Amino acid sequence: MNRTKDMIADAFGDLLDEKPISKITVKDIVDRCGINRNTFYYHFQDIPDLCEHIWKQRIDDLIASHCRPDSPREALSVAVRFFTEHKTAMLHIYRSLPRDVFQRHLDQLAIYLVGEYIDTVSEDSAFTEAHRAFVVHYYKCVLVGICLDWLDSNMSYDMLKFGLLVFDLRSEAGRQMLEQMGIPSPDGAAPV
Repeated sequence: MNRTKDMIADAFGDLLDEKPISKITVKDIVDRCGINRNTFYYHFQDIPDLCEHIWKQRIDDLIASHCRPDSPREALSVAVRFFTEHKTAMLHIYRSLPRDVFQRHLDQLAIYLVGEYIDTVSEDSAFTEAHRAFVVHYYKCVLVGICLDWLDSNMSYDMLKFGLLVFDLRSEAGRQMLEQMGIPSPDGAAPV
């Protein structure tokens, strides 16, 4: 990635921790970076474009550096810690990006996590592509729904504790779902 683009994104990220996007101007960003407005517009169309870039970059970084497909609980822990450590910025992004843009990237994260986990635990099973697609879609909906509810509540409850309870509840349902599809669950594990 481009060093100047990274510098702009970092400055914007710092500003997001300080104030809502509606209060951040291109001038604030370029002043913080020590660059001119043309340089900003060379890299980004506008602040919403920069905001989408930051959100995508943070999701991609989270996937690349922290997500192990064999441990959905650990992946959830890492994601919740990341969101919580950047709570103000995450809420500003959530409230400022168009809902479909935010949700599209959140969907990609959930699909990646669930898909990788399913592939890991179902290597030796009779899992068809149709079964895999159904299970990934189902659990993506569960994870994204929970995450959106948490954000809608201003991250006011313990998402990690709640998420782990959901994993425990879904575990038995996942085993039953696999059995109904005629697929033995590997080592007694459920998809999520």
